[in-house]
Amino acid sequence: MSGGPSAGGPGEAATGDAGGAPLVRVGHGYDVHRLVIGRPLVLGGVTLPWDLGLAGHSDGDAVCHALTDAVLGAAAAGDIGALFPSADPRWRDANSLKLLRLAVEHVARLGLGVANADVTVVLEVPRLGPYRAAMVEAVAGALGVPGDRVSIKAKTNEGLGEIGAGEAIAAHAVVLLAPA
Repeated sequence: MSGGPSAGGPGEAATGDAGGAPLVRVGHGYDVHRLVIGRPLVLGGVTLPWDLGLAGHSDGDAVCHALTDAVLGAAAAGDIGALFPSADPRWRDANSLKLLRLAVEHVARLGLGVANADVTVVLEVPRLGPYRAAMVEAVAGALGVPGDRVSIKAKTNEGLGEIGAGEAIAAHAVVLLAPA
């Protein structure tokens, strides 16, 4: 069929519909990591003063990992494991904010840019309120958008499961991409 929206395929930018309206793309990302002794707790590019950190090949930043998957998913450009495989020693203990920035640069080469992002962090402790502004600033910088286009909020798991027991932290992210 001709004249319909150009959704673009993997590696191909979205161009819009026949009337010239830009085609926006939504991506969802999810990540979860166990809390372990001996690692810093990094969330949204900010190191929080806590006695446990997130296990992972990189720094374990679940916020940045969920955002990276959302960015890549919206562009139909794979996922964090495809772009930054854990088998590759270059990514051991990598700064996840840097990985997010690289993913944004990757989709920019496809003609897409971030319009906004929304993240929900699911954890029992620590409380994120005192760190939220710094997290928004760090994430916005990596996404290349003003801070008023990034939302980071926290929810508990009401004591249910490993997250509710304070043994893990998860993050859900939604990202809107638009033609750059």
